[in-house]
This record gives sequence, structure tokens and C-alpha cells, in this order.
Amino acid sequence: MEYSVERALAAPPDQVYAAWTTPERFARWFGPRIFTTPPGRVVLDPRPGGAWQATLVGEHGFEATLGGFYQEASVPDRLVFTSGAALVTVTLRGERDGTVLRFQHLGAAEEHVRAAWLESLDRLAEHLGVRP
Repeated sequence: MEYSVERALAAPPDQVYAAWTTPERFARWFGPRIFTTPPGRVVLDPRPGGAWQATLVGEHGFEATLGGFYQEASVPDRLVFTSGAALVTVTLRGERDGTVLRFQHLGAAEEHVRAAWLESLDRLAEHLGVRP
């Protein structure tokens, strides 16, 4: 499944980039709302060949660990990484009043994976502020 999404965010590109590459900030928005993502269970090494991993914790002890490897990390405007069998590209374009984030997902994924990413991007927008 291939899809792309854009979000207009109130934060500048360096702050959006930090939200993707700093474990404490990433943990605030990553994953569907029914899960928590403990900062101590997030590993981010944003450089080509570096790994990322995040564990989502749900009710009754349920846990799901997701991850992959970075292919590109260009501060503060681009991240390319694998997520399972998919390739994700995050492009940040600074504008006078914030940042336009473009999220592109290439590769096989069930509808629940798409829904989880969309909910995560909604949470990211809430975390950083949405441009009017």
C-alpha cells in the first residue's frame, strides 16, 4: 500500500525534526492513542544504517515493538527509514509560519498500519501545534 499525507504544523522544521529523532519527544506522539510509548523503550539513531525501535504498551501487558533502519537523515528536512517491510519518507519544508510535513509510505501494509500512522501524525500535529 502506497500513500502520502501532508500536515501543516506550527513548529519550525528543527523542532519537527527533533520530535522524530529525540526519544522523549517521539514517545509523546508515536502510536495509536490506546497505547503508551515509554521514552525508555524508544531507541533512535538517526543516521544512515542507524536503527530505530519503539515499544508500544497497551492494556493487560500487551506490547508491540516496531522498528527498522534509517537510510537517510538530513537535518532538519528529511528522514528516510524502514518500518517493517515498508519504506517511510518524511520531508519537512519550512514556511514563514511553520512547517509542512509530507509523510510517504511505500510498501505492503494492512489498513490497520495505515490507520496507526495517520493517528500518530494527528498526535504529532497536536504535540507541535497545527498551523491555521
